[in-house]
Amino acid sequence: MSLPDPEKTEVTLLLRRIALCGLVASVALVSACTVRPLYSSAPLTTGSQVGAAAELASISVKPVGTRYAQQVRNNLIFALGQGAGEPASPVYSLDLGVSELVESAALVQVQTDEDEPTAGTVTLTANYVLTDARTGAVIATGKRSVPSSFDRPRQEFASYRAQIDAENRAARELADLLRLSIAQDLVKHGKTAAS
Repeated sequence: MSLPDPEKTEVTLLLRRIALCGLVASVALVSACTVRPLYSSAPLTTGSQVGAAAELASISVKPVGTRYAQQVRNNLIFALGQGAGEPASPVYSLDLGVSELVESAALVQVQTDEDEPTAGTVTLTANYVLTDARTGAVIATGKRSVPSSFDRPRQEFASYRAQIDAENRAARELADLLRLSIAQDLVKHGKTAAS
């Protein structure tokens, strides 16, 4: 048996101290997080007397003009109100603009000399402006996009229906993304209003 090497024990102690400092720093960093669930009873904005769900349910979404924008609006109203519909006396108003981009994603050589698209992508992009319903003051603006892929069969109606289904999928996902974004905007607005 031999005695422990003094150089190795000093290196081991130094590595342990570094690991301990790293652990303490990461615990301090994690404790500074302010993550809150949207389904909690805690308010999103400072000074609000209602919970997060009730505050999101107090948002009125203005009418839109296209079929795919209406799909986004309907899904957003359902998500904000948790199925209850639009509020009778809204605290906030949301102006929503939705645009669509349809692209061919893949070309496949068929028996003729021409290439034929066999896949496509629908991208829905929403621009929004959240305002205070009483004062008209702009609380937040934002832009979000969601792509959705679809197959393009040779039959015209089947191809059209596949595109409509892709629009509907993108509208549902975009509404969920907008709901989360608007909740984040309300939290930021509450912090700046309290400062």
